[in-house]
Amino acid sequence: MSTNEELIGREDINDLEAILGITNTDRDEVIHAVKDNAEAIFTWDYEKGQRPALNRLYEKAKVSMWNGETDLPWDTVVDQEKVVAENALANGGFDADVDVAGTPMEHWDELKWLEFGVESQNWMLSQFMHGEQGALVCTAKIVETVPWIDAKYYASTQVMDEARHVEVFAKYLDTKLSGYYPVNAHLKMLLDDIVGDSRWDMTYLGMQIMVEGLALAAFGFMHQMTTEPLLKQLLRYVMSDEARHVAFGVLSLKEFYEQLSDAEMLERQEFAFEAAVRMRDRFMQQEVWERMDVPVKEAIELVMRTPTRQMFQMMLFSKIVPNCKKLGLLDRNDKWLRHRFEEIGVIQFEDWVDTTDEYENFALGNDLAPAGH
Repeated sequence: MSTNEELIGREDINDLEAILGITNTDRDEVIHAVKDNAEAIFTWDYEKGQRPALNRLYEKAKVSMWNGETDLPWDTVVDQEKVVAENALANGGFDADVDVAGTPMEHWDELKWLEFGVESQNWMLSQFMHGEQGALVCTAKIVETVPWIDAKYYASTQVMDEARHVEVFAKYLDTKLSGYYPVNAHLKMLLDDIVGDSRWDMTYLGMQIMVEGLALAAFGFMHQMTTEPLLKQLLRYVMSDEARHVAFGVLSLKEFYEQLSDAEMLERQEFAFEAAVRMRDRFMQQEVWERMDVPVKEAIELVMRTPTRQMFQMMLFSKIVPNCKKLGLLDRNDKWLRHRFEEIGVIQFEDWVDTTDEYENFALGNDLAPAGH
């Protein structure tokens, strides 16, 4: 079994120095190339519906398309500073649960906290946008590499979904907010790993289960917290698609993973753990602290101790853990992944509803139930 050093480049999962040592070295480049090592697979078996659950998902996707240009109220006026201030007020204030005594933020006035809130929003939406482009590329790869026609059919609809998601996040950033951030180094590293792996199921695991699962939880959190109506509606539309995407991953991989040996499953467990840590690390928003000219390590250590941040970090895994359990990843090989999820403090979500049982609840027109069992 691989060590933490071999999987994530450090033995201590919480080694902040090592986490911050990973940086985006080509942040000013417009093009980023990754070698795709996979074979494109044709199938001459065109019988539709051999996998009924995937066929239902495909039929659902065909009638659930929305138009990002015409279905969202882009004429909504967004005063970003006002929105940031209202979001903060609705959630207890900028520094509600942060003890800033003795820190560089101790003397920040309301304008400085407002600037931080604006930068944080720009950063968060930028990373969502970059992640959606990663999903666009990975889903196009799934169309090429998955051997089943029902899966190719569904994945093709997801390619269109992801294009729409990139489009609407880019438009929101460009017309309603005040700046982009480059892709976070940890997110970029994970996307490179997913795209570069030659095995079709690893693209599913990395993107559909891990990245999309985290995105579904993060979008839900932001949808609940924001007071801005356009962003709220945008997120609601995106979530209606994302739930199907995660369900697609679970439905496809469950069948495949039942056939794998322990050694093959361990490789998938290790990949899931590496992806989980990379995604956790990407939400520390070190780029914002750098732009605010605050010592990054000191700021992150402070924020990570706050109850709100700890809750957010954990809730990101509320979709991932039950889906990994559904796939049999938690307990194979002497509960290897279970122990890793215990180590990062997220195993408590294992008995929450997995996405194959709830994706229809996210359909447009339905009220979103609170996250939970």
